[in-house]
Amino acid sequence: MDVFEAVAEPSRRILLDALAGGEWTAGDLVATLPGLTQPTVSRHLRVLRDVGLVDVRPDAQRRIYALRAHGLAEIDQWIDPYRHFWNDHLDALERHLARTQTRHDIKDAE
Repeated sequence: MDVFEAVAEPSRRILLDALAGGEWTAGDLVATLPGLTQPTVSRHLRVLRDVGLVDVRPDAQRRIYALRAHGLAEIDQWIDPYRHFWNDHLDALERHLARTQTRHDIKDAE
């Protein structure tokens, strides 16, 4: 399995989102995925670890998971040629919001 296959699974993306905020114990990560059992979450974490997206370290009886941001480099490289599309759309949105705000400011002043 590669990084792309790993992040294609929605539950794994939820785990990555949680880990983007800092380290979590395996038990706490289970709570981020209601309806999934601890063994299922552990399998998802193992996949993420195997493809290099998370690190794990023991802490007494617990396992602490952390995001390996450089593991996302392959995805970042693939996305890079498409960034200009987002930038163009975000610039257009910014202009639209500025015009809309100006219109609201004028109405409020009347």
